[in-house]
Amino acid sequence: ALQGLTADLHAARREAEAASQAKSQFLANMSHEIRTPFQGLLGMLSMLRDTGLAPRQIDYLRTATESADHLLAVLNDILDLSQLEAGRLELTPAVVDLRTLLQDVDALMRPLATVRQLALHVDAEPAVPERARLDATRVKQVLFNLLNNAIKFSERGSVTLDVRVQRDGDGQDHLAFIVTDTGMGMDSATLARLFSRFERGDRTLPGMPGGHGLGLEISRSLARLMNGDL
Repeated sequence: ALQGLTADLHAARREAEAASQAKSQFLANMSHEIRTPFQGLLGMLSMLRDTGLAPRQIDYLRTATESADHLLAVLNDILDLSQLEAGRLELTPAVVDLRTLLQDVDALMRPLATVRQLALHVDAEPAVPERARLDATRVKQVLFNLLNNAIKFSERGSVTLDVRVQRDGDGQDHLAFIVTDTGMGMDSATLARLFSRFERGDRTLPGMPGGHGLGLEISRSLARLMNGDL
């Protein structure tokens, strides 16, 4: 009887793993299928902007473009999540100039901070090396998400990204990317569910769109894939 129960449990586990793999594959395929025509839609909206529209039409077009950008961001997150679950997301590390990487992050996030009337500070301590071997695209993805959240939940003050070198208990040096903001903070209940899928902050400030609850989980998964953590 025990052997039979063990066999049944193994069979059930194989079925569950197969179902999970099929779900991840389906999500990945669907995200690709939807994203391709969506890129075409965004391209057409961009071309439409240059056709001499009336002010009211430009306002409509801006709203449509913002909605499309948001939906594309959701699709990209679903694709990343499905690839992570399926173990198919591969890193492409290369030797990267860290100051140039930080300049790219600063250039993209500063307009959003300016709109929110927030000061943005991006800096690296002198001990940080000029170059490091890493996947720049994925590092930027994590930093964009953290900085976007910091700006989203800060009504006044500043947002800071510091890069430092930290040594662990084994004497190994690691890069630490530290994001600090002067926003509303997080209570213990929010901290407890911070990395839960589809969980969102309940107190998004006026004028800022709510997220879809995937960014932090994906960011932590990417950090761990790169032998780090969040």
